[in-house]
Amino acid sequence: MTRFLDAQALADRYVAAWNETDSERRRAAITALWVPDGRHYVGERAVRGYEALEERVRGSHEKNVRDDGNRFRAALNARLLHDVVTFRWEMLPADGDTVLATGLEVLTVDAEGRILVDYQFVPA
Repeated sequence: MTRFLDAQALADRYVAAWNETDSERRRAAITALWVPDGRHYVGERAVRGYEALEERVRGSHEKNVRDDGNRFRAALNARLLHDVVTFRWEMLPADGDTVLATGLEVLTVDAEGRILVDYQFVPA
């Protein structure tokens, strides 16, 4: 079933969750993106499940978007191979196009296209 998954649409939805300012909409985006026991790994940090994912996304949002005035966007390079989606993201000023940081996401997804495991490499 994942062969019909639009990898770029998934990447765009993923990045939108990290940009979302409303906590209820962010929570809904997280539950739509990940399976209930979904995992996320970045550096030494490992989180599992909706509550931990929500805390992780909220923390990044508060630091990078709310406090520092930045935004995230997915590069137009998302790819799907079997059950793995890869894409790069960029962090930019809210009102500019200067790339401040980049990352690489490697996602394993289930048959419905929901994230099982999310490996985040920063910098990309």
